[in-house]
Amino acid sequence: MHLNRRFAIVVGSSLLWAFLVTALFYRLAAGGAHTGIAHGKALVVAAQSLPLGAVVAPDSVKTIQVPENLFPKGAFSTPEEVLQRPVVSPIEADEPIVEARIGAKGSGVGLSPMIPPGLRAASVRVNDVVGVAGFVLPGMRVDVLVTGRPPGREDTMTNTVLQNILVLSAGTTIQTDAKGQPISAAVVTLLVSPPQAEALTLANSEGHIQLVLRNSTDQQVAPTGGWQLRALYGLAAPPEVRPAAPPPEAARPRKPAAERPQPVRPEPVANPVAQHPDEVIMIRGNQKTIEAAPPKMAN
Repeated sequence: MHLNRRFAIVVGSSLLWAFLVTALFYRLAAGGAHTGIAHGKALVVAAQSLPLGAVVAPDSVKTIQVPENLFPKGAFSTPEEVLQRPVVSPIEADEPIVEARIGAKGSGVGLSPMIPPGLRAASVRVNDVVGVAGFVLPGMRVDVLVTGRPPGREDTMTNTVLQNILVLSAGTTIQTDAKGQPISAAVVTLLVSPPQAEALTLANSEGHIQLVLRNSTDQQVAPTGGWQLRALYGLAAPPEVRPAAPPPEAARPRKPAAERPQPVRPEPVANPVAQHPDEVIMIRGNQKTIEAAPPKMAN
């Protein structure tokens, strides 16, 4: 009887201590949760899935309370900050809406908010062959090849004009199907720079273009020299016709110089013979002199 009483006292004391410890921890946990909620912050999240290109409406968002230390960077606290702004990246339900996932207010809808400053969206017409049987989907990267006949050449040539180009949309679809199914589209829109847009437009109007699908992680630009139709069939290139080199200076025929009039030389005039007058020798004594004879008188 004495042993049973001691056992009952031990069991009762253990139960009492267990009750007190449980009540203490429960009170601390409830107080901590209450304190966390009191110091929480409102966070705007998506009330439903928001696809790419959608505009945030009042019924598509809601607010929840989160601890301040768990508040995402770039998130919003009031729905008014995100209303009427386009979605540039798909947002799932209950996912926080951050600045990087939506465009600026007034930037438009559809493709416009997805075009970074300084770039352009250029569309090209494709078919099942050009569009790689419909497997060119938004978000993928492609190379653009053009086939045509260059000016001044008789041989057809294929050359790569653009590499590692981002696909913005296939037809009217601007996001990839969840199942990755091919999209039958007649137009593919590519994200290019202004010079690339000029090259793409010229290639689309003057030649035949072909889209080549590439791995999105491959960022390398491969140097290519193009491929000619003659080389495809293993034919030798025609000899290059070069203009004949001009003959050397010594071998050039000289044009006859224009005959110049020879200067007229004056005929030599004979010097007139000096005519000496008649002379007479006069002797006077021992002196001898020569004197001119007097002129003859005309008869």
